[in-house]
Amino acid sequence: MKATQRDTEKLISMMGGGASNHQPRSLFPKLMLWLILFVSVTYLVYTLKLVSNPPSCHFSHNDPFRRLLLPSDDSSNNSSAIISRNEDDNADALHNARHVKNIVNDNVNAPEPTNISHIVFGIGASAKLWEQRKNYIKIWYNQSEMRGIVWLDGEVKTQEDEDSLPELRVSGETSKFAYTNKQGHRSAIRISRIVSETVRLGLENVRWIVMGDDDTVFVTDNLIRVLNKYDHTQYYYIGSNSESHLQNIYFSYAMAYGGGGFAISYPLALALEKMQDRCIQRYPALYGSDDRMQACMAELGVPLTKELGFHQYDVYGNLFGLLAAHPVTPFVTLHHLDVVEPIFPNVTQAEALKQLMVPMKLDSAGLMQQSVCYEGTKKWTISVSWGFAIQIVRGILSPREMEMPTRTFLNWYRRADYTAYAFNTRPVARNPCQKPYVYYLSKAIFDEETNQTVTEYLRHHVPHPLCRWKMIEPSIINKVIVYKTPDPQLWTRSPRRNCCRLLDSMEKGTMELEVGVCKEDEVIEI
Repeated sequence: MKATQRDTEKLISMMGGGASNHQPRSLFPKLMLWLILFVSVTYLVYTLKLVSNPPSCHFSHNDPFRRLLLPSDDSSNNSSAIISRNEDDNADALHNARHVKNIVNDNVNAPEPTNISHIVFGIGASAKLWEQRKNYIKIWYNQSEMRGIVWLDGEVKTQEDEDSLPELRVSGETSKFAYTNKQGHRSAIRISRIVSETVRLGLENVRWIVMGDDDTVFVTDNLIRVLNKYDHTQYYYIGSNSESHLQNIYFSYAMAYGGGGFAISYPLALALEKMQDRCIQRYPALYGSDDRMQACMAELGVPLTKELGFHQYDVYGNLFGLLAAHPVTPFVTLHHLDVVEPIFPNVTQAEALKQLMVPMKLDSAGLMQQSVCYEGTKKWTISVSWGFAIQIVRGILSPREMEMPTRTFLNWYRRADYTAYAFNTRPVARNPCQKPYVYYLSKAIFDEETNQTVTEYLRHHVPHPLCRWKMIEPSIINKVIVYKTPDPQLWTRSPRRNCCRLLDSMEKGTMELEVGVCKEDEVIEI
């Protein structure tokens, strides 16, 4: 049927009639066909050009997004695997593998923790006082493990028993530096340059230079614990203020007091050495070495990083109140040992310090750390300053009050003025009945079977005022025994006091306590 119709139309088109009417109708389809063909060819050519010559992406080498969008040269062979959507699992696995590899490399390349071999002690000393003060250095300095230099103002006679002491050197000449303070002494210039002079010795593998006086005693294990908190490759100036508010006002709260000791990271010491002599010339009117050091630190733009375990002890009298309520921080230094009374009664200061070294070697992290607990039936408050002393007080005193030092000392200007301190204090007793019974350390051992330290404290017999309170007196206790597990990781955790717990004692006149990490939900309350 269709074939017959096409033949008929062909026959009509060959005839003269109707030819003019059909010609425009037959041209339109041809034009449309050519147009479609042209567009198709153009699209095909353009597409082939894009594929064969991709446009270059002009990324800056500093553009952070370039590393995200383009594969690195080292990973170009794997770029198709990373980009391909069909291989997302492989890409994730590759990413995780690289992440683990980076962690392993970081651990391998991480520097070892700071130890005593990374520290150099710079000790300021006087030739006139050397015979007396060297005994303090002997107590804490270990020549076989430590590095240090004692910088003197003149030659001294050496003896055979001084082999255990640091190297002795005479400080350089300082006459070229001006000094105009009428109340001070120009030896301050010499002492302030000890860090720079130590740097010039060119010692190797040094991370910290630690300054101190010849009457400064260091607890070196705790010093290391403090310094390990900081990056030794950065600029750090670490120390503490004076206990005297007036001293801090006269000098600066931004200054580390050198008698209490301070630490300077080695990169900062190098920077200081380059400019210190110029810096000192600009401050001829300053009083001492510490304020000159702080002035140069200010010019370098480095602030004081305060660590409360460095103790200047600008006080007179008995340190008991300060030591028995030590802040929750590692106990690092003692100073002014010739000014204050011996820390243990009835012995010399050197003998007292040797006695303190015994618990220090057993558990240096816990030395002087205060714990508070209660004897509920007798209504007693008990305060343990581990390795030093124990107090038993009639009545219930809150932990808030017990952690406040008692004023057993006078301020640096020999006045009994409680407003003259840079911290809160309290009287020894608000009521005569609450004068504490004190028990000083007498013995310390380590029990290998229980893995605990056993410290014994004996009562210090002194007169007590008449008390009419109807309650049992702590005088019935003559000895206190404390059990404590050494905790070298104490200062790697958040600061918190240890808890003490009263134990049953079978021995008459003896109190037994346990001191250790507070248990879950344990609170210091009666």
